[in-house]
Amino acid sequence: MALICVFTVAPGNRDLFGLLFAAAQTNAFPLNLPDFMTLRLRLLGSLLLVISSVLTARSQSLTVMPTDSLVVVDGELTEAVWQRATVASDFIQNYPNDTLPAYNRTDVRMTYDHGNLYIAVVCFDKDRAKPFIASSLKRDFEWDQNDNFTVYLDPFGDRINGFTFNITPLGVEREGQMYNGERVASEWDNKWRSAVKVYRDRWQAELMIPLKTIRYRKDTRYFLMNFARHDLKNNQRTAWRRVPVAMRISAMAFADTVRFSTPLPNPGPNISLIPYVSGRFVDGRNEGGSSAFKGGIGFDAKIGITPSLNLDLTVNPDFSQVEADQQVTNLSRFELFYPERRQFFIENQDLFANFGSDRTRPFFSRRIGIARDTSTGVIVQNPLLYGARLSGKVGRDWRVGLLNTQTASQVSEGINSQNYTVAVVQRQVFGRSNIGAILVNRQRVGGPADSSQFTRIGGLEYNLQTANNRWSGKVFYQQAIKPYALADARSHGANLLYTSRNFSLEGAYEYIGKNYLINDVGFVPRTGYWRYRVENNTTFYVSGERSVVSHGSYFGGLLIRNIGGQVTDRSADYGYGLTFRNTAEGYAGYSTGYTYLFFAYDPTNSDGLALPQNTAYRTGGAFAHFATDKRKRLNGQIDGYSGGYFNGENTNLSAKAQYRFQPYGTFSIAAEYNNIRLPEPYKSAEYLLLGPRADITFSRKVFLTTFMQFNNQTDNVNLNARLQWRYAPVSDLFVVYQENYLPGSFASKNRALVLKLSYWLNV
Repeated sequence: MALICVFTVAPGNRDLFGLLFAAAQTNAFPLNLPDFMTLRLRLLGSLLLVISSVLTARSQSLTVMPTDSLVVVDGELTEAVWQRATVASDFIQNYPNDTLPAYNRTDVRMTYDHGNLYIAVVCFDKDRAKPFIASSLKRDFEWDQNDNFTVYLDPFGDRINGFTFNITPLGVEREGQMYNGERVASEWDNKWRSAVKVYRDRWQAELMIPLKTIRYRKDTRYFLMNFARHDLKNNQRTAWRRVPVAMRISAMAFADTVRFSTPLPNPGPNISLIPYVSGRFVDGRNEGGSSAFKGGIGFDAKIGITPSLNLDLTVNPDFSQVEADQQVTNLSRFELFYPERRQFFIENQDLFANFGSDRTRPFFSRRIGIARDTSTGVIVQNPLLYGARLSGKVGRDWRVGLLNTQTASQVSEGINSQNYTVAVVQRQVFGRSNIGAILVNRQRVGGPADSSQFTRIGGLEYNLQTANNRWSGKVFYQQAIKPYALADARSHGANLLYTSRNFSLEGAYEYIGKNYLINDVGFVPRTGYWRYRVENNTTFYVSGERSVVSHGSYFGGLLIRNIGGQVTDRSADYGYGLTFRNTAEGYAGYSTGYTYLFFAYDPTNSDGLALPQNTAYRTGGAFAHFATDKRKRLNGQIDGYSGGYFNGENTNLSAKAQYRFQPYGTFSIAAEYNNIRLPEPYKSAEYLLLGPRADITFSRKVFLTTFMQFNNQTDNVNLNARLQWRYAPVSDLFVVYQENYLPGSFASKNRALVLKLSYWLNV
């Protein structure tokens, strides 16, 4: 006779099954049962406990109650609402072992009122004798270089887009926009508040996030969320909901539901004005120019058209506070890519900038605001008159973006005004995947109807992301249109990535037509080729408390053919790496390459004799990398390559050393050395790029960044000093000084001093 039992398990009954399990294991049953019956009951108790645990885990979505009293953001957590709130706890490791619970306990509570979302966190610390690791007191810190607590928040439940808010034990804040399901754009700024208290056994924080900051649908009753803790001093990343070790801890594919007992209130109108005034003094007399002072006034505005659709405006924008680009030793035959840093172009940047691939971007916002002086041929800055950007969500499945900017005309330099318009629409399909379309138009204002009158690009793409984050990829097609007929003015490509715990494999191809001429609006280093790429990583995780956390191999292959089918570039890299429990890491390998020159080229990028067109070169060499324990106040890394370089050899060494005098900042120095040795009559060269840097935080409101770059390839020394005083939330005073020198005498070439004052005003 078989006995079949059916149980309905409520989350609160887990203790009942725990008692049954314990009783079965200790023979504490009231009846004197035979041994085989006792064994069965033990097995049944164990099974019931497992079933209960699974069902409980599935039902542990957090329920949040509103507060009926004022929450004072002071880090004390003394309000009654925190004592009643449900606790999100039992964090589990993401790294180094995603099957183990967190070493240090973390408890999270939430509540809300008519205008704000409140989050309280208690981060227990068994090792308070060890100091927290903090790179500085500067806002928007580097996540992986600081102990911190992080909130990942997806208001629409699409597991693709959202927001993140971070806080360190020293009360330093960081916020960002989430895109592509796991990436974070930390340049995004908005208003919110926090407070931290540190005790002998823990640190705890309160976060107050205005509902106007979080864009969500009307009458929302849930968010998808995850909470993460970076316990750097113990080298652990942990999360409320388990994220596999092969995935970024920010991956929203693994977020859980946070339910609000009543619908979130409508956040109401969201209008912010950010006016600014600035002054700039430029002295170029040592280069035959003149000195001049120029004042500026303008403003930015953020207008919430709907709770999830935002209009950004800028009038006479000033980007003088943006940190200068880092110099590089340029040994490339093609144009280099520099990321966008200007604030207006950053918010929802993924919507506009992520079409295509990193080597075929139909829209590259850094093209806006630069022009060529027709009298000298020199690239110069061309001021923006205004900019408007409408972006955000329309419903759950649609994202839209519309960008329009207008540059000024400069008659004396022969520069015409240009209008740039970008329109984007994106539709989520099949869960986390989406289909997108983009249209880019650059239109000259005035001037003759000639070949430079406009450039237009249309593009379609499908982005794949599976629910478990294992498969991702895209397929895209782009077409360029000019005032004259163009054959083969298209680009298309695809890539597919598979990621599992121990193995990842990616394959990709691209085709760039010979007349895909878009570098006045987009970014394409070269045209007229097929490009194929494959990458594989194999990772083995070491169990137990050993010095090595993981080790594994890497292979990367690249093949480029011209349109006629001839191979012009080929490379293969083989390597093996180790990751250590103390955060150090290293790898080494061997690289082979083949290059066919379809135009004459000097490998030193100087005035040396060029290698002839239609010649080919095979190379091979070894490479290595090692980084020390980044938790140490003094840490560093070194990279090297030695081997073939075109028809000669190159020894490349790059290194960085950093000292952290926490919490007030870091001193660092980065260096790159290239020793290019070519046979006569070709020119050999030794290049040195040296860059000392100081990041100093006098408080959580006053920051100084100063760096110098010595580059003997460009025969230039550059100094950039940037003082920022955040005197009110998202309101700043910037003082920026920049100067260029001759390396030998340190005689000044040119200099500039900028002052800019901005204020964030909520209307």
